[in-house]
Amino acid sequence: MGKIKEGKGTTIGKVGAEGIENPDMVRAYDRISRWPQFKLLRRMIVREVKKKHPKGTLVDIGCGPGHLITVIAKSLPNLRIIGVDISEEMLKVARNRLASPALDKRIEYRQGDVQKLPFEDNAIDFAVSTLSLHHWPDPDIALQEIYRVLRPEGQFLIFDLRRDGRRLFYWLLRLATKFIVPAPLRSIGEPLGSALSSYTFAEADTFLSKSPFQQWKVKSGVGWMFLWGCKD
Repeated sequence: MGKIKEGKGTTIGKVGAEGIENPDMVRAYDRISRWPQFKLLRRMIVREVKKKHPKGTLVDIGCGPGHLITVIAKSLPNLRIIGVDISEEMLKVARNRLASPALDKRIEYRQGDVQKLPFEDNAIDFAVSTLSLHHWPDPDIALQEIYRVLRPEGQFLIFDLRRDGRRLFYWLLRLATKFIVPAPLRSIGEPLGSALSSYTFAEADTFLSKSPFQQWKVKSGVGWMFLWGCKD
């Protein structure tokens, strides 16, 4: 199978530093997040999180409408969970999702940017981020910031698409962008734009090697990858 040939730097699908504030777009994003394929994706991510045995406080950076947080909270009942997103409109949807008193006590949401996280130094135990890396203005700065807020032996797990994924995966995204996703997302070229804006395995390996983390690795899938690191 061939690889995706498009280069990094395309503007298709770029949300920008301001995040998604258009209510129609937020509702569309929330709607597709409920689709079965996204539920399967969240299960895969939670399996990876569980392998790292998180404890204490977990932060979801770029939490969007909060679907992953709900699954993590139910699967790992001993964690305190904080969702962070740059978009206040997204956070409104996430907060409205909280309905269980048991979950309400363990989950909170804060507005914030990955390049200036709303936490003190050494404040959290685990950071997770999904489908946000390709939107970060500067991954080097973001990783430095994640390092700052993690406690010693704290870990991060980042999931994102990879631009050098298999061609079949690329064409499925093209098909979805053209015919399947709601109109507000089609108007910005999503989800294909996210694949074209994402990083390759080698690029991820390079910026992790430049980060403050001494322990890290990249694990790749058909069209995605996991980035993991631990603070010494």
